[in-house]
Amino acid sequence: MTRQLAKQSLAVFSKAGLLAQHIPNYRVRDAQCKMTEAVSGALKGTEPLVVEAGTGIGKTFAYLVPALLSGQQVIISTGTKNLQEQLVYQDIPALLSILKLTPKVALLKGRSNYLCQLKLFELLRDPQFIPPEHLDDILRIHQWADKTRDGDLGGLTAVSEFSPSLDKVRSQKEGCSGQDCQYFDVCFTRKARLRTLDANIIVVNHHLFFADKLLQEATLNTLLPNADAVIFDEAHQLPDMTFSYLGQQLSMSYLTRLLNLIAHIQRQSLGDTAQIARLAMACSETLSDWQNSVRERGVTDGKHLMSDKALAQSAGRLLDSLGELVALLARHEERSYALDNQAKKFTVFEGKLRSFFECNHPQLLYRIDCSKPDLRLMMTPKNIAGECQKIFNGQTHWILTSATLQMNQTLDVFCQSLGLVNAQQLLLESPFNYQKQAIFCVPRHLANVNNEGLAVKQMRDICTQAIQAAKGRTFILLTSHRMLEKLAQALYHCVDYPILVQGQDSKQGLLKKFRQLGNAVLLGTGAFWEGVDVKGKRLSCVIIERLPFVSPDDKVFRTRLQSMGDIAQDPFMDIALPKAIISLNQGVGRLIRDEKDSGVLILCDNRIVNRDYGQAFLHSLPPMTRTRDLDKALQFLSKIK
Repeated sequence: MTRQLAKQSLAVFSKAGLLAQHIPNYRVRDAQCKMTEAVSGALKGTEPLVVEAGTGIGKTFAYLVPALLSGQQVIISTGTKNLQEQLVYQDIPALLSILKLTPKVALLKGRSNYLCQLKLFELLRDPQFIPPEHLDDILRIHQWADKTRDGDLGGLTAVSEFSPSLDKVRSQKEGCSGQDCQYFDVCFTRKARLRTLDANIIVVNHHLFFADKLLQEATLNTLLPNADAVIFDEAHQLPDMTFSYLGQQLSMSYLTRLLNLIAHIQRQSLGDTAQIARLAMACSETLSDWQNSVRERGVTDGKHLMSDKALAQSAGRLLDSLGELVALLARHEERSYALDNQAKKFTVFEGKLRSFFECNHPQLLYRIDCSKPDLRLMMTPKNIAGECQKIFNGQTHWILTSATLQMNQTLDVFCQSLGLVNAQQLLLESPFNYQKQAIFCVPRHLANVNNEGLAVKQMRDICTQAIQAAKGRTFILLTSHRMLEKLAQALYHCVDYPILVQGQDSKQGLLKKFRQLGNAVLLGTGAFWEGVDVKGKRLSCVIIERLPFVSPDDKVFRTRLQSMGDIAQDPFMDIALPKAIISLNQGVGRLIRDEKDSGVLILCDNRIVNRDYGQAFLHSLPPMTRTRDLDKALQFLSKIK
């Protein structure tokens, strides 16, 4: 069976195959065929497959063709919404037409992406409560709601994606009355989930996939079926993603909303039980006092939290009041479906909160994140690789791929981080001629990147020269919003080309303007380091401010450090360096997107050449022509027409 699927798949990619018959100027790519053969084997085999497929290989078709031909139920999980939509609306339909196949395909997003018809109805029922500045958007949403088939707010073009009105009509799990809802039969969120049950190909994102695993573990329920195979595209995001999801997160904002909702339901439907609303509001006040105390002390370790006498006493009062409400709700069970529904959620949350305050599980890390308005308590397993092994087993076939997974020409570090001890590894180089197409320049005499004043001046001077030579057509990738703002201000006075800055518009809006203008300069941070595809001469230069090492204060990084415990590992070599190498490769990958592209990459950080660890970066980058001579790079740029 394995050989048969591989043979069928390879035939599609052959010189006389179906792709050649339908795609103009089609060319057989050896690396693409190797990946297709490996994916075919993994879909019938027993070991996970990990593939780094360099830019230009065509990895999407390489895994889609065998997945479609296998007849299996396959979940495809992506790291970005852009790729998710590209798969569902472009790549999969194109291949199904070519292959003459008709499997069911389902796109499932997180529930906040869908319209809640009940919320919209309630807004329009009492329009006097709609702020005047939101009324036009609410009416546009209402008009769209009558036409949309899937309720996906991403398809709503008449309202800005930043409109506050969208938050008023999003589907949310708290407040959902389930079968009691008058819109239950036509609920967009429910219908989206139903479509996945009998679909052959289900496209999700990594967040939803791991959130579903948490849901399955906590409630034995699941949104996603136990598919035959799971393919992770943009798999480089998984090591950090697993730390965010393999564990439990307790949102204090969620608890506040639950308490408010319980009080609201009581007032609406159980007038003889005013004590419920009074106690719920008292719990909210106690919760608020406790949160303020935690923020004032800046506590981030759960165990330190309970060693602080005042905080421990405050936590005790909170648990007492929540426990009293749990008991009160139990006494009024079966009087209201809506109240029972929220009471179940509240009781489960109260139990988890009690477990957090006890902090007595030796294999868990107890953390507090109070860096955002929504204070969160997190219980994360120390042995994340071990937890991942529980996922990557059983009868499911696992395939993980990305353009950037390696460190020093090996996938070992990536595989070890996810507990993939028996995975097949495949490294496939890009077919592009990087030596001819691109120059990589680390200018001489660079200032210390940690000296902000000198770094801004240095970036301004280098960027100005490069932008002039490239006639605009430049991406500037930065590692902090502070540097983004300072450099943008500096360049406004030095550059005559259009300057687009992250935050002025949505990511897709800025990219659309960049492509349309043809001579623009775009400044961006993390969101623009990956998932951005600008082919041709509209992008000729990428300038990177510094090596993208994660901040020591990054919460995921700190958790990964804590998870090491007493294990003999090097935090820098095993976590910080591999993460920075993958991030740099993502940024570098923005430059050459096609075999006809050419351009210059400028890195304004000389640590890559004067620190020992710099070799690990250099060995992992595409084989571009290298130079320390900025003038040579600028000359190359000026010749790109």
